[in-house]
Amino acid sequence: MNGVFDLGGTDGLGAVNVVDDEPLFRADWEKHVFTMFPACFRAGYFGVDSFRHGIEKMDPATYLVAPYYEHWLHSIENHAIAAGAVDPTELDRRTQYYLENPDAPLPEHPQPRELVDFVDIVVPMGASAARKIDRAPRFSVGDQAYVIESSPFGHTRRARYVRGRSGEIIAHHGAFIYPDTAGNGLGEEPEHVYTIAFSSKELWGADYGDPNALVCFDVWEPYIEPATTAGEGASA
Repeated sequence: MNGVFDLGGTDGLGAVNVVDDEPLFRADWEKHVFTMFPACFRAGYFGVDSFRHGIEKMDPATYLVAPYYEHWLHSIENHAIAAGAVDPTELDRRTQYYLENPDAPLPEHPQPRELVDFVDIVVPMGASAARKIDRAPRFSVGDQAYVIESSPFGHTRRARYVRGRSGEIIAHHGAFIYPDTAGNGLGEEPEHVYTIAFSSKELWGADYGDPNALVCFDVWEPYIEPATTAGEGASA
């Protein structure tokens, strides 16, 4: 998505402050939000790509100052409402109740065994987005490829800082769910995925790029064209 959410290659945001011995969660509510993700995924409220797109629909000013798991909560809440699983009026009522009664016990509800088993598997291992397709890959390792420069509407994993840049394909990974369809409600439509190595000079220019550095980026096949076809010379 073309907005503040695409921060790769952006400068002027200040230093990245690494906290020594940072805890996994900064507050108890973050633990609850973490467990909501696999539960709602299992219930079919969203896929990974539509979940990410839900975060991208946040107000940009709120996104930039909100903690990480608030981003998650925003997407979960809106997908649950869209699925008809949550009544927004009831959600507002309960929110106000707990604001006024912060020590009140949370409502109890049964935990279906199959949901618990699913969470136990997905949290440590993840859920693969790999898919089998009959279509052969258009590119091979060693090919020079150019990342299409257009700015797509909606969800995409084609980051702005690699658009219009050329590099060398160094790996082919098979086919995976295509984020640009899955994230926009258009189905999985799996596509081949490659890793491209870009020279730092190609990405940042001769004045700023480290001549000894490479940046590797994974691309889905519709993101790229042969560098010669695109009229671009690769400098990776």
